[in-house]
Order: sequence, then structure tokens, then C-alpha cells
Amino acid sequence: MLSRGILSLALVILVAGSLQAQEAPKPGPEHQKLHEMVGDWDTVMDVGGQKSKGKVTYKSICGGFWVASDFEADLFGTKFEGHGVDGYDVTKKKYVGLWVDSMITTPLTLEGDFDTKANQLVMTGTGPGPDGKPQKFRSTTEFKTKDLVIFKMYETPADGVEKLGFTIEYTRKKKPSTGN
Repeated sequence: MLSRGILSLALVILVAGSLQAQEAPKPGPEHQKLHEMVGDWDTVMDVGGQKSKGKVTYKSICGGFWVASDFEADLFGTKFEGHGVDGYDVTKKKYVGLWVDSMITTPLTLEGDFDTKANQLVMTGTGPGPDGKPQKFRSTTEFKTKDLVIFKMYETPADGVEKLGFTIEYTRKKKPSTGN
């Protein structure tokens, strides 16, 4: 029994020592692209021509590997909130995202690539459709300027024909002037 305890302690010391010797991973250029969203934004959501205003805050979390978003809007008279986490999976070499909100009970998961020519992130995934059944989604996040981003969400219902679900225009909030 004593030898088992000594062996366990030696193993813990060995593992701890090797972990200390490893350099912690650092966020790469793909993570930095996501960091362009960090800050406070005003939003205008357009669903079939009907518009509603909202706001979103993006922040860097977990050592810069992830960007979390907290979204609030008055969606046609109903309070709406949503939360997302986006990052870059270095193993898959894909951008990845998870979204939950006050209208769904199943998370939407997405993955995709950055199109440098169009300066947009294109992601696809499966999540709950309006009827609660799984359906395909595709999103585009176009970085127009550092202060203007256009997000579009497309859905493919049971008929197999992709259609635009909604658009969100993000405008970065101006920082208050210090008066100097």
C-alpha cells in the first residue's frame, strides 16, 4: 500500500513538472480576427422588412482564445436576449461558434472559414428551426469597416431552399469624448 502511494506521488510530481516546462499556447491570427468585435455595439435587426434595435457587448475571454457576446433587443415588443461564444479550433482549422437565446432550447453550433477576399466569416451548422426540428443554417459576418459589421443568417427549411432569415447591422458605439 505504501509503495502504491509513493508511486502515485512520484507520478503527480512528474506530470506537474512536465506541465510547468510547457509554454502555454497563445492566440493566433484567427483569434485576433475575432477580437475585432470586442467592444460595445448598437444593432438594427431586419426580419422581413421589420426592424428592431438592440445592443451587444463582445469581450475576450479565456486568455484570448474565445470571444463572448451578450445581445439584448426589443424584438417587436418582446424582450430578447442571446449569448454566443466564438473561437478558432486549431485542430479542425475552423472557426467555431455556439449560440443560445431566449427563443430556443437547443443551442445552435456553427463552424466555418474566413473568406479574405470578401472580408467575411462564413459559418454553417444545424440548429432548431421555427418548428423545433433541426434545420441547416449559414451565417455571414462581413467586416465592412472597424466600426460597421453586417451579419446575415440564412436558413434551409424542409423544402431544401435556402432563404435569408434576418440581417443585423452592427455599429460600434463611440467612446465618450474626454474633452481634452
